[in-house]
Parts: sequence; structure tokens; C-alpha cells
Amino acid sequence: MTSILEKIVKHKKLEIEQARNRISLEQVRRTASDAPPPLDFLAALKRPGVSLIAEVKKASPSKGLILEDFDPPTIAKSYEAGGASCISVLTDEHFFQGHLDYLRAVRAAVGIPILRKDFILDPYQVLEARAAGADAVLLIAECLEPRQMKELHEQIIELGMTPLVELYDAVNVDAVLACQPSLVGINNRDLNNFEIDLQHTVRMRTRIPADILLVGESGIFTRQDVLILENAGVDAILVGESLMRSDDIKLATRELVGR
Repeated sequence: MTSILEKIVKHKKLEIEQARNRISLEQVRRTASDAPPPLDFLAALKRPGVSLIAEVKKASPSKGLILEDFDPPTIAKSYEAGGASCISVLTDEHFFQGHLDYLRAVRAAVGIPILRKDFILDPYQVLEARAAGADAVLLIAECLEPRQMKELHEQIIELGMTPLVELYDAVNVDAVLACQPSLVGINNRDLNNFEIDLQHTVRMRTRIPADILLVGESGIFTRQDVLILENAGVDAILVGESLMRSDDIKLATRELVGR
């Protein structure tokens, strides 16, 4: 049986080819080089307590539409006002109803660093991220061969951005650490079946060196969830769905970060 992740990767390869046909690699490279310098995503997460990367996310394959009245700049401003350190923008179109234009709109609306969250498989996508104003790019270990992940990691750094290297399966720890990352994310959601276990980050914390900033991702809904991760030595969290479903996003953000 084909997993959800395998379906996403297969479709993403087609998307990349279509994007290359619309806008040449050279054109994207020129736009990226003309973009304002990236903000320091890593530095924004180095603060006392657990820092929040708040996610702008319209839908998901597992939950469907999350927010019908979806306005990325307004959501991002609420996150920023609520105390988020950084913002993640989901740009996958087919499965998550995202778009690079959402990232561009958020970049124009807020002054804090922005992560492009997508299924990055190709250097073209990294250049797209920089051209759109991203300060950081997500790499998912389960989608990439070790050499491919290392090369993309190096490219992101060369462009002045921060790589956030995410993994779920412990078998990928060595390949992730071989990239010499400064920022690692542990996904509590198994991307093969989308099941969630908050304790997954807690268990994986011991596998990641203490000098690497660790981000807990997925399945974080309450302040108590945050405190569980903080007590386990987690430095930051990435949260989207629970905040976006709230009636007052700014207030929900403040409550999650304990302000």
C-alpha cells in the first residue's frame, strides 16, 4: 500500500517539473539574489523558555480544511502580536492548499523570521523559498536520501537561510546529524499514516546532542503540552492547527507561550 508521504513525494516531483517549465532556474536565481537579506531564524529561537514557530496552514490531508476564512497576513500578524518567535508558512498546494504567494504575503506583513514548510526535494525549491522571502527552509529526512539532504542543507546555508531538519523515524538520526545541523525538528506525526504521539519528541530528545536546538512538531494543543516538552529539554515548538482553530488567534498564541 502506498503511504500518504509516498503519494505526496510523487506528486511533488511533478510540481517541481511544472514550476521549472513556468519559471526558469536562472530567473528564480536572479529573483533570489535580489531579495532582501534573510532574517536570523535560529537567533529568534534562542530565548528563555520554549519559543514558538506558529504555522499558517489552510488544510491537511488528515484533517481537511482547517480554516475557511483564510487570510495569511492577518493570521501572521496575530501570531506576531501574540508572541510567536517565528512563522511557518505551508506552501504545498495539492495536499495542504498552500501557496508560495501566501509566504510572500506574510513576509510583507510581519517583521519576524519565516520558514517555508513544504516537501523540499530539489535545489530549485530552495531558490524559490529565498526568492519569496523565506528566512528558513524545512527539510524532511523521510523524503530525502542522506547525500541529497546534506546538499540541500548546505545550499540553504549558502543562501543565508536556516535549515530546519525534521525527522520522525529514529533510523534517520545519523543522516540528520551528518548534516551538522544547528536546528532539528522531531515530528510527532508519523507521515506514513498521520498518527500522532506527543511523547515521541520526549523519547527522541536523548538522541539529539544538547548543543542542537530541538523543535517539537505536531500534536501540541495546550500549555500543558508545552510544559511537558520544555521539561524534556525541547527548545521550541511548531504549532498550527490548534491556534488556527481558535476564536482569538492572538490570545491563543499568548496562552500557549505563557504570556
